[in-house]
Amino acid sequence: MDGFQAYGAGKAGGAFDPLTFVRQPQTVVRLICWLFSIVILGCVANEGYVNRPEEDEEFCIFNRNQYACSYAVAMGTLCFFCSTGFLALDVYFPQITGVKDRKKAVVADISVSGLWSFIWFVGFCFLANQWQASEEEDNPLNEGADAARAAIVFSFFSIFTWGGLTLLSLERLKRVSFEEEYNKLFSPPLA
Repeated sequence: MDGFQAYGAGKAGGAFDPLTFVRQPQTVVRLICWLFSIVILGCVANEGYVNRPEEDEEFCIFNRNQYACSYAVAMGTLCFFCSTGFLALDVYFPQITGVKDRKKAVVADISVSGLWSFIWFVGFCFLANQWQASEEEDNPLNEGADAARAAIVFSFFSIFTWGGLTLLSLERLKRVSFEEEYNKLFSPPLA
């Protein structure tokens, strides 16, 4: 069992190597998800609301539907915190020695990544639909149009980045499950 190290279990308790961590595909994709959430949040929070001189309050650029802007801001914020939390888990993951604990972490990652992929699919469809239904007379100067398009495009990209994280986590689950089976077969029996 000296030569077997299933996804870092053999190195558990070792020093953290930031260069190795940043080079992992899962870390790179998670950082991209984190960046996309910031872009979406920034676009909608900064330029997603406009006001006309004859009206007192601001309205959402997406077909005057406040729910569209609220959805984008809420999902961008939650996705930012979720990405940050799972980045922290990725840093801590090599330190987890128990196979069952590793498996729980990986299953949580699969579930959350799959859910975020679906949420961004719904968000993309919702924002694109509301943008298409927007009327030109609501925003004659086309204020915030680039920001709205950017939010739609990055929500589309987020579907695939979170889907990619789901696939990477499934691959990680296979390695952890293999480690569990290996330990069952080759662990010495307790006397």
